[in-house]
Amino acid sequence: MAKVISFQGERGANSEIACNEVYPDWQALPCATFEDAFAALADGTADLAMIPIDNSIAGRVGDIHHLLPTSGFHIIGEHFLPIHFHLMAIEGASLATLKAAQSHVMALGQCRRMLKKLNLKAIVAADTAGSARQVAEMQDITRAAIAPRLAARVYGLNILAEDIQDEDHNTTRFIILAREPKDAVPDSGPVMTSFVFRVRNVPAALYKAMGGFATNGVNMVKLESYMMEGQFTATQFYADVEGHPEDPALKRALEELDFFSKELRILGTYPAHPYRAKVVPPAE
Repeated sequence: MAKVISFQGERGANSEIACNEVYPDWQALPCATFEDAFAALADGTADLAMIPIDNSIAGRVGDIHHLLPTSGFHIIGEHFLPIHFHLMAIEGASLATLKAAQSHVMALGQCRRMLKKLNLKAIVAADTAGSARQVAEMQDITRAAIAPRLAARVYGLNILAEDIQDEDHNTTRFIILAREPKDAVPDSGPVMTSFVFRVRNVPAALYKAMGGFATNGVNMVKLESYMMEGQFTATQFYADVEGHPEDPALKRALEELDFFSKELRILGTYPAHPYRAKVVPPAE
């Protein structure tokens, strides 16, 4: 029996493409919400979950930063997916017949130039793949969807214009979640470590907590804060750093962070995706 990996979205979504790229022999399980994708992993319906966490244009996927810390899951890998949008419609439709295009708001925002060029009305929908399904069901030659190529194949639509996104660098970072930890082996190559923490409520606590990473030469590539439990004074931080917790430098930095924090939890230590080496030049 094939193993199962859950994702949020409908068939043909970018998340399904990410699943297929990383685990081509697995069954990708579509889930209506992120909560459903997490629940499928929690109850054993899925063996792993493929979850988007950042986009190079839109920034962080906010829901994940609230779901992840309390899920009990572990990050075992990451995947970077270049995002390509295509204009698709039913058989018989053409660029000349189209009057409107629907998609997720971020996809529409990334394709403004093509929408303006074709004089198409932009219609906001829940997601990209779902838009493709709806266009297929409507059977309207005046309506198109903006979605990934896989969605056209899944729902039997024709692609009328390829790669219509305004920006070619649009990329989404996914994390791969598991019920059990699977940490990278020390000295096995470039690795990332992700963790959440809450500093003590004392003056300069965050400054002092972060100082250990600077003094130990640890590269922190991501640091984000968000409110907890609806309180402006309860702030949790999420961070990604380069290195393994067993590396002397990172070990010292985490010890210093722990001293100034009332909570510190490592979410996972996993191989750094090759995409990082392509976009970030090595330090001189």
